[in-house]
Amino acid sequence: MPRTFEGDFKKFFGRGLAILLPSVLTLWILWQAFVFVFSNVAGPINAGTRAAIVWVVPRVVGDDSLPDWFVVSDTDLTDARNSGEYRQSVSDSTIENDLRKEYLAEYWAAHWYLNLSGLLVAILLIYLAGVLLSNFLGKRIYARLEKLISRIPGFKQVYPHVKQMVEMILGEKKMAFRDVVLVEYPSQGIWTVGFLTGSSIRQIDATAGAKVSSVFIPTSPTPFTGFTINVVREKIVHLDVSVEEALRFVITAGVLTPENATGEGSSEAGLVNASGGPRMIEAEGRQDAREAAERAIDKDAG
Repeated sequence: MPRTFEGDFKKFFGRGLAILLPSVLTLWILWQAFVFVFSNVAGPINAGTRAAIVWVVPRVVGDDSLPDWFVVSDTDLTDARNSGEYRQSVSDSTIENDLRKEYLAEYWAAHWYLNLSGLLVAILLIYLAGVLLSNFLGKRIYARLEKLISRIPGFKQVYPHVKQMVEMILGEKKMAFRDVVLVEYPSQGIWTVGFLTGSSIRQIDATAGAKVSSVFIPTSPTPFTGFTINVVREKIVHLDVSVEEALRFVITAGVLTPENATGEGSSEAGLVNASGGPRMIEAEGRQDAREAAERAIDKDAG
């Protein structure tokens, strides 16, 4: 089939889009996060800083050394009163204070590096909050405060989910998923990737006739939604794949396999072996992994 401009354009445009889009989207997300922090956190801090400066300057600086933005002339005061923004009962000192804040804001905007002070203060405050809330007393105080605000209608329906998402992304605790496993689900001969999460309800053991474990089955392309199944431990196949690799596999609906992610052509790094079956940890290593997982599950259950 002869090559055409339209065919080449679609091919190379799609290829360029696939190469550039992840980087562009990443930069856009980071930029939006920066704008959000700068506008909603650093902005109010800068406003508070300017108000504090207006209050402090006349108390620490002599009349002969006052900055230009602090000086309010009689003409400026008269214009402000005639503008209609203030009632006649408003005192001159109040109007002068507002004008000084306005002048300082203009001076602040003219010197872009001053805006960074609010961002630096925000970073410092977040750091100090982390330090204070990491000790025993801070954790106790925060736990009580969190328990109190979690009772507020509307807040309590949203806060737990937001907290869970933030802890999943930024938390220091390891992800609750223990191992990447394979289970025959939803029917025999169909292998499904899942995550071993822990021991199941003990009453299920009696019904199943053996110890069972809970396995989280993620859905594509959002692996943090899915469902939980209960599988007899002997029927769980442990994979030599990291949680991050398995998540990429699920998010891309199987397009990005661990062997593709690492750039290795060998099937030893993938989810399947050369014969097309599930790639499991070698017998000795798999047995060790299973025993270690079972010991961890039994320990948590105990």
